[in-house]
Parts: sequence; structure tokens; C-alpha cells
Amino acid sequence: MLFMPICKDFLWGGATAANQIEGGWQEGGKGPSEADMLSAGTHTSPRQITPDTEPGLTYPNRTASDFYHHYKEDIALMGEMGFKAYRMSIAWSRIFPTGEETEPNPAGLQFYDDVFDELKAHGIEPIVTLSHYEMPLHLVNKYNGWASREVIALFERYARTVIAHFKGKVRYYLTFNEINCGTLPLGNYMSLGIRNEGTRDFLHQVDDVQVRYQALHHQLVASARTVLAGHELDPEAKIGNMIAMMPVYPLTCNPKDMLEFQQNWRQFNWYCADVQCRGAYPYYAQSFWEKNGIHLEITDEDREALRRGTVDFFSLSYYQTNCVTVDPNAAQASGNLLGGAKNPYLESSQWGWQVDPDGLRYTLNEIESRYDLPIIIVENGLGARDALEADGSIHDPYRIDYLQRHIRAMKQAVEEDGVDLFGYTMWGCIDLVSASTGEMAKRYGFIYVDCDDQGHGSFKRYKKDSFDWYRKVIETNGEEL
Repeated sequence: MLFMPICKDFLWGGATAANQIEGGWQEGGKGPSEADMLSAGTHTSPRQITPDTEPGLTYPNRTASDFYHHYKEDIALMGEMGFKAYRMSIAWSRIFPTGEETEPNPAGLQFYDDVFDELKAHGIEPIVTLSHYEMPLHLVNKYNGWASREVIALFERYARTVIAHFKGKVRYYLTFNEINCGTLPLGNYMSLGIRNEGTRDFLHQVDDVQVRYQALHHQLVASARTVLAGHELDPEAKIGNMIAMMPVYPLTCNPKDMLEFQQNWRQFNWYCADVQCRGAYPYYAQSFWEKNGIHLEITDEDREALRRGTVDFFSLSYYQTNCVTVDPNAAQASGNLLGGAKNPYLESSQWGWQVDPDGLRYTLNEIESRYDLPIIIVENGLGARDALEADGSIHDPYRIDYLQRHIRAMKQAVEEDGVDLFGYTMWGCIDLVSASTGEMAKRYGFIYVDCDDQGHGSFKRYKKDSFDWYRKVIETNGEEL
């Protein structure tokens, strides 16, 4: 039996993050953010985390793709493609420069007012992430980021300010981008704003698992309180979570590989999602805490907020899958946030990520069966080296192939399996700075930005071949791939 095809009001579009596209890091009253202190890196040379600006280092997030000065042009291009939605984020430090002000920065609010007005003029629905790997640097320095419980109230003030101010302009919010990144040591600085003593190398941060999971708890409480505040301030608003889905398969039929697979899904995919969708920590969390010496401070008020502040919908990023095994000699593959054993049935991208469209269909079905919530894919895409030809053209058949295969799998999940999916926003619709490596060379977009890894270039925008292809996909509601 076939289910209904993708609905006519399906939210086709693209996605970016403020710290990776916006630039203007010292304009309009914006304060420095944690992302502004990440140096450039490469696939083989890790980014550096510096407490202050250091001579000789490049800080690509400070300029990024210069959306701050190009937003009208960029939104017009989105409109030309026929976008129904644009998933973006607000820079916390553009609204509250240090995070501790009692009144917001008027210029920051005005900038996003202008962006939302421009989106509306082109018939594009904003989907706004409140915190996308970014927080005011002052809170990192003073509180060690989310390690301090005091940051919960500061974030709630920011969230309340944004939701109240943009009532009527924004209907969809996400609380924290890829909140489950906090289950990984990599998430210390990027996701939680934690800079433990001795931390410098972005990929090899000094980790204190107790501090990290307490900070993650604070984020989960802040997320729940934001849901409650959002429903109070704007009953029309829908507020979701955002999970970086890191699906794995057991490498073999060894029962121990199957147990490893089950444990991996719980720890990295379901731990945060269970709290945000079901309103409490799952039963397996207790044994995980005990095995890892984690003793969380959880108040009665925390538990009540988590219970009541469950999300309205589930949003996710999906890029690739890996395998898990107890075999220490298994060949390894890299990944978006988490690597694993190499799957012999899959090919890999230029960055070593395994390409698995069927894994997206599998993942969507797992989410649907576990939570029974509306779902939206807010990140999916392919990072690759694109060549700008002399005539201004960019030929990216590899990107079209990747997206074709994933959208086809997405359609199967909806039309053959009955998954309740209401949108798809491809990641990095305009070329932007890579979060993991700080490169511009790792390009995702339908739109090419003339800027190199050192922030040099004209910042002129060029349409790639995938631009017209995606326009046709949206025009036909996914029928022509």
C-alpha cells in the first residue's frame, strides 16, 4: 500500500548558520562569539581555539560568506530557486553582545527584522535556530560556557526576547543545533562553550566527562524552558529540537557487534532526543552515568521543566552512516561528528564520509516509530571542491547525484513507509565556512561564493548547475529529480 505523496505545502529550502555565513563580526553592535576565536584549519590540520586574536592566524567565521552585507542578494537567489523555507540561525551575541545585558541590542534586532521582511517578500518561511554552535565569548570566559547553571537563565532571557520580538514573523524555532554533539569530546567548545585548561587543538580538546554532561544537562533544561516560554509568548509558534543523526550498523552478525550497535544509538542519537521528546532521561542513562563516573546535579525544577517542555516536532541533520564492531582491527572511516568502521558496501565523499541514501530512509523510520512527531530534515548535503570556470559556470554533477539519491530515499520514507515529514532544507545552500575544518574549499551550496580559505575574494555569487536542478525539484514538488 502506498501512502500519500509529499504534501503540496512541503517546506523545500536550504539551511545555513549565522557564524558560518554571516560575517560582520564587529558590526551593528555585535559582540565576539566563541566561533570568532576559531582559526582556519584543513582536513588534515585542526583548527585552533584561541582565547584572543593571535597574529599569523586567520579567523574565517569573522567574515564568512558576508551574508551580513549580501542578504538581499542571497535571499533573492533563494526566491529564484523557489525556496519555501530557509533554515537559519540568530547570533546570540548580535542580540546580547556579552550575554549578560538586560536590554537587547536594537541594531541586532533590526538586522534580523530586515532579513525576515526580505524572506517574506519572496514567500520564504524562516526556520530559526536560536543557538547554532555559537554563544557570546564573554560567557565562555566568565562561566566556562554551559558548565555553569547561571547560563540557563541568560539563554532564556535571550530566547524570550527573540520569540517576543519576532512574533508574527517566525513560526518555527529550533532550540539548539545538534544538541547531541555534547555527547562527544568535540562538543566541549563548539557546542557547549567549554574551554578546559590546556585546550587548543579543536579535534583533540581536553575533556572532563563530568563537566561536559553537566553542561549538556543545562542545555537540555534551557531547551525545555525555551519551549515553555515560546508557547507562552507566541501560541502560534512551533518549537523543535535538532539532533545530529549519527546512524550506525553492526559490521557483522556477531552478537557483540549488535550490542555495540544498540549502545551506540542510545548514547549518541537517542540520549538527548529522548529527553526532548519524552520529557525525562531514559532508563539506560543511569547505567551510562554510573559506568562513566558522572553525577549530575538535577533539581526538582529541572525535572519539571523537562517533563513539560517537550518539543512540537523533531528536526535532524543527516549526512552519512558508519559501522560499529568489537573488532579492533576493522578498517576505519571518517564522519561528520563521529567516525566508525568502514562499510564495504558504501562509497565515500572527498572528505571520507560514507554516502548512504538508504540510511536516511532507515533513520527517518526509526525516528517516526520512536517519537510519533512531525519530522523535518534541516541538514543534508555534500561538501566538495567546486571549480569556478572562466565563464562563471560551476559544474557539480556529484552534488546533484548525492541529493537526487537522498531525496529519492526521503520520498520513499514518506510515500511508501508513511513517515510524517514536512520539510527538507539542504545544508549550506550558499557556500559557507565549514564548522569542523574552517575551510571555504569544502563547498556545499547551490550558490558559489568567491572567497578562499583565508577570506580573500570578491564575494561575488555564482549559480552552480545544481541551482537550476534544485529549482526544478521544488517546482515539481520532488517529482522531477
